[in-house]
Amino acid sequence: MGNNSPVCIHWFRRDLRLNDNAALYHALRSGLPVIPVFIFDRSILDKLEDKADKRVDFIHRRLKHMQKELKKYGSACIVRYGHPEEVWKQLQSELNIKAVYTNHDYEPYARSRDEKMQQYFEKSGINFLTYKDQVIFEKDEVLKDDGKPYTVYTPYSRKWMAKLNDFYLRSYPTEKYFHAFSPLIQNEIPSLESMGFEQTDAVFPPETTPAALLKSYSETRDIPGVEGTSRLGIHLRFGTISVREWARISKPISFSWLNELCWREFYMMIIWHFPHAAGSAFKPQYNSIQWRNNEEEFQAWCEGRTGYPIVDAGMRELNTTGYMHNRVRMIVASFLTKHLLIDWRWGEAYFAKKLLDFDLSANNGGWQWAAGSGCDAAPYFRIFNPYEQTKKFDASFKYIRRWVPEFEDFGYPPPIVDHKMARERCLATYKSALTPS
Repeated sequence: MGNNSPVCIHWFRRDLRLNDNAALYHALRSGLPVIPVFIFDRSILDKLEDKADKRVDFIHRRLKHMQKELKKYGSACIVRYGHPEEVWKQLQSELNIKAVYTNHDYEPYARSRDEKMQQYFEKSGINFLTYKDQVIFEKDEVLKDDGKPYTVYTPYSRKWMAKLNDFYLRSYPTEKYFHAFSPLIQNEIPSLESMGFEQTDAVFPPETTPAALLKSYSETRDIPGVEGTSRLGIHLRFGTISVREWARISKPISFSWLNELCWREFYMMIIWHFPHAAGSAFKPQYNSIQWRNNEEEFQAWCEGRTGYPIVDAGMRELNTTGYMHNRVRMIVASFLTKHLLIDWRWGEAYFAKKLLDFDLSANNGGWQWAAGSGCDAAPYFRIFNPYEQTKKFDASFKYIRRWVPEFEDFGYPPPIVDHKMARERCLATYKSALTPS
């Protein structure tokens, strides 16, 4: 295709798939040849300390897979590394771009990036068209009767579930229009090494989950010693699967699993309407808590050396695999914030570095829930007892034995803090911060 032939671009971000992709569907039907583009965004990558980051490797592998798919249609994805505005200037000098299609993103950085790009495209005479894709309901689609956003999950979920019908779950049949991809020779994807990263030996979960697992999900989802969860988080995070498809699959089989999708969208809605929550307490009075922030204790928590087997098992699972069972996430977060009185933001940042399925809104929501500072959070006086949580969810120590095999040996460290003392200290600290003077 000559440089002067007009084209439109589909800008891949958190939607790394060709099927059932809203913006891609509209681009393919635009009447112009479509060139897919992905940018390894330095504004994000430069902040990653671990150069063997499994998520960057996941994206890299996924792009290679997409290149193979696109090759079947005589096309390819242009993949660049840099700051978005610089990359778009470069692309504009190479191509006659008439429109850019992309899907909405809701996080603070993404919003500011897209506002800047909107201004840039307007000045360049390029249409910038964005669509809803990574959620079923976004922004203002599920509001209270007075038009204000919900801050309590249960009424939000009732309205979300009541609104969920086949119209919102329909697929975008992109495959009917794959002939509209622009003919392009294979484009080289920048190597991980050229971007300062390394390949990893990570084994990523499959993009499917057995129907039997979904059927038993409500009974098994809280038991970390069994394979009772879908592990689809990373795929929802990067859009390698369609949320509409998975809502359709789970709706008749598992209300509990559908409910997890609803929680995901609740937290995305919260970050959209209350962006201050990304960096500080959703409830401002919780900013007054006097955290102890003991660095040695934080390091022991990070490394799974607290002397509490269920906590240590969770942290070791995270450090080894990039995943942690959801029930255990609540236990370790409660332990850090309540037992050790360490600022939830420290834990949130550690999870952000380690979790394969890290998603700012869900991670932030989960940590603020545990700390008591979030919307619809656990009350501050709810302090998980790690021993009771173990009895309830890992009574046979199957999960603990896998990750902390030495927990019954003399060499295993004693508890870093006494549960009863820590509980009383936490209650006093919170009460002092939250009692009006």
